[in-house]
Amino acid sequence: MKTIGLLGGMSWESTLSYYKAINEGVKKELGGFHSAKIVLYSVDFAEIEEFQNTGQWDKAGNLLAEAAKGVQCAGADFLLLCTNTMHNVVSQIEENIDIPVLHIADATAEELLRNDVKKAGLLGTKFTMEHDFYKNRIREKFGIEVIIPGEDERNAVNDIIYDELCQGIKNYTSEEKILEIIKSLREDGADAVILGCTEISMIIGQEDTDIPLYDTTLIHADAAVKKALKVP
Repeated sequence: MKTIGLLGGMSWESTLSYYKAINEGVKKELGGFHSAKIVLYSVDFAEIEEFQNTGQWDKAGNLLAEAAKGVQCAGADFLLLCTNTMHNVVSQIEENIDIPVLHIADATAEELLRNDVKKAGLLGTKFTMEHDFYKNRIREKFGIEVIIPGEDERNAVNDIIYDELCQGIKNYTSEEKILEIIKSLREDGADAVILGCTEISMIIGQEDTDIPLYDTTLIHADAAVKKALKVP
C-alpha cells in the first residue's frame, strides 16, 4: 500500500470528509483491520482565505508548496490537495516537490467520461467557477463542455460556502437555493453537475435531485484509494 499525502485544512470541515472516505475505501477493498496510510498536513485556512480575497495567489502557492514539501518529507508517495479552489496554484506545488499530485479535476473528468457526460454544470467558489484553471482543464484535456451559473447565482453559492459551510453551518434555505441553481444549470443543457467545492456535499446529495451529481471529494478520495492500492 502506498502512503497518501493529504494537504488539507481548506476547510478542515471537508478534510474530515477526505480522511473518512479514504479510510472507508481502503477498508472496503482490503477488509479486516485495514486502514489507509496517510500523511496529513493541515494549514490555517485564515491565511489562505486572505490570500484568495486579496488576489495574492503566488503567496498562497508558496505557502502550500512549503507544506507539500513537508508531506513529501514525511513519506507520502503522492499528494492530494484537499480543495478544488487551490488547484489554481497546483503548478507551483508541483514545481517544488518530486512526488506526483493527483489532480481533483482530472479524477472528476475521468468519472464524467466513464458515464458519457458531454456537458457539465460547475458549482464551487467564485474562483473555481470564474477562473480558467478548472473549467479549461476539463474542456481541453477531456473534451467536456463546462457551464457555470449567472453572476448572482455564483455570488450566492460563494457566500454559502464561505459564510456557512466553511464555518460548519448548514441551512435549509441554502440547500434550497443550491437546488434551484442546479435546476437552472439543467435547463441550460447540463447533463450532470459537478459539486466543485469540497464543502457543498455537506448539504446536497444525489438523493436531493434526479440530475447526476459528481461529488469531487468522494471522487478524489476514491481515486486516491485506487492509486494507493493499485486498483484498476
